[in-house]
Amino acid sequence: MAVYINQPMFPVDFLRPTEATFDNPGSGLDGGVNGVGEPISIETSGGGIITATYAGMVLEGPDERFEVLNWLGARLNGGFRFINVPIVNDKIGPFPMIRGTRRPIINGIPHSDDSFHCDGSGYSQVTVYGEVTEDAALNAGIISMRIYGAARDVFRWSDWFSIFHPIKGWRAYRSWELIDKSDEADPVYRLALAPPLREGVTAGTRVELARPRCVMKLPKGVTVPWTYQGWYSSRPTVQFTEAF
Repeated sequence: MAVYINQPMFPVDFLRPTEATFDNPGSGLDGGVNGVGEPISIETSGGGIITATYAGMVLEGPDERFEVLNWLGARLNGGFRFINVPIVNDKIGPFPMIRGTRRPIINGIPHSDDSFHCDGSGYSQVTVYGEVTEDAALNAGIISMRIYGAARDVFRWSDWFSIFHPIKGWRAYRSWELIDKSDEADPVYRLALAPPLREGVTAGTRVELARPRCVMKLPKGVTVPWTYQGWYSSRPTVQFTEAF
């Protein structure tokens, strides 16, 4: 049986991709044509899959990034081992402006006595998060959640978010319609989401909006090769598809 939890995180900040693509293909299929010859689309019950691509990673010189690339190939080639892939929404998410820049996460938080860890680092916490307010079943297409700390209306068009499921692990979603929003400081949003829930959720389940993530694997026939030019110059690309 596949194990979707306790998977490592793809080190997106360390590998420095210059291009990213996130998508949700396979959410519909052709159901034939109508009387005037136009195709009829039918929604699939699973709502397709989440895919991601990180391209143009900047590797210059013989540094540790090549070791990480080799680790990714060793772990993921064959498509039977998984990894959590973050969606970098740092600059477009509903995050507050702090010290002149949008901040999805605050770092360097000290202990209660203002001291730090022995290495000089502190704690970190997200600036915006959510909480499911009503139970929702597997494959539910509508979910209600309360959002805390947002600097703008969340889901005014659409925002990515993720939920950690006890069996299916981290899964990423986004909204395609805002059905209702309460009039409160921390409002409750009722929204239609895509894809539908990969696992049922209960009221109180936390929702992550900062760096949403999804457990993924390599698509069929895709590998992570070790390749470079000249003095260890490389711009590799890695593709992912949602793990099932």
